[in-house]
Amino acid sequence: MSVSWFGDNETVKEFPSVLPAPHFDPQYDVRELRAAMRGFGTDEQALIDILCQRSNDQRQSIMEHYGRIVARPLIADLKSELSGNFKNVIIGLMFPTNHYCAKQLHKAMKGIVRIKEDVLVEILCSRSYEEIEKIAAAYQSLYGTTLIEDVRKGTSGTFRQLLIMTLQKMTDQSNGYGDWAYDPVKAKDQAKILYKAGERKIETDVNVFLDIFGFAVQRRRQVTIIFHEYEKISGKTIEHLMKSKVSGAVLNGLLTTVKTIRNRPAYFAERLKIAISGWGTDNDTLIRIILTRCEIDLTNIMYEYKRMYGKSLFDAVKEDTSGYYRRSLLTLLGIEPLVRLSSSFCSSCTVSCGITP
Repeated sequence: MSVSWFGDNETVKEFPSVLPAPHFDPQYDVRELRAAMRGFGTDEQALIDILCQRSNDQRQSIMEHYGRIVARPLIADLKSELSGNFKNVIIGLMFPTNHYCAKQLHKAMKGIVRIKEDVLVEILCSRSYEEIEKIAAAYQSLYGTTLIEDVRKGTSGTFRQLLIMTLQKMTDQSNGYGDWAYDPVKAKDQAKILYKAGERKIETDVNVFLDIFGFAVQRRRQVTIIFHEYEKISGKTIEHLMKSKVSGAVLNGLLTTVKTIRNRPAYFAERLKIAISGWGTDNDTLIRIILTRCEIDLTNIMYEYKRMYGKSLFDAVKEDTSGYYRRSLLTLLGIEPLVRLSSSFCSSCTVSCGITP
């Protein structure tokens, strides 16, 4: 359990759905994994029981011990035994989260048909700058080039400009740099600039938005105050303004930044709803969000999903998936996590998490 910060100047506890297994014994897990993959057929449930109920650090320890005891990489054995979306879940779990995000970004930019802009936005515009730095470091260690250089090569125009600003550290660290710093006078001035941009009948230069929100992940409180000041002046939300003046991938990036500053779990809940609605399931997005958030704030996301859509994420995933793929995702979501959370934390909780017993 960690403490994060979202919009509205409120401290928010983050609740993961996957916790480190107590009494962890990597050698025992290696023996069980080997038995599950030995001989004819595979005991998929045994793989789920072990790999989906260990923390990432524990899985890294299992891989290290497996290589030493079995003299083969665990990932290689898993790849040879599994297939389909279930394979994607289990293999994805075996990478450190920052490496997994880096691989997702690389895959999105190296697409044969087109760049997957929504993946770039989801990962880069929803994280804190500290998280982005760690993903960028993992990217360089994996591919021998910088993430920012590949973004320059793989994207173009204003969208590229937005992503570069998200990746770069601010050189001017005055005027509200940092999660807690803020400059109310500057915030009012920038809100007025946005208001004037909204009142123009002609097309607004998108650079107005980039100048104010391009480095938003590095000055979240400042940007939150800008939201409030703009709403006081105009009587409208900043999202309404963006939708009226910006379009395409740039709009998606700006809205993602705003949504995650206001309420990051709600943003991911919305992404999950889109992934499992309509014709067919966006399994890549479903897997990516559950794998990357299960040790951070997936319980918060589940709460927001129920609040926003009147249905539990657990039930939605259960209805939309099948087989061992379904079982693996449901194990990562956890059984009755809100009940567990309420009984474990809420009696002594002094920090708002948006979750009540």
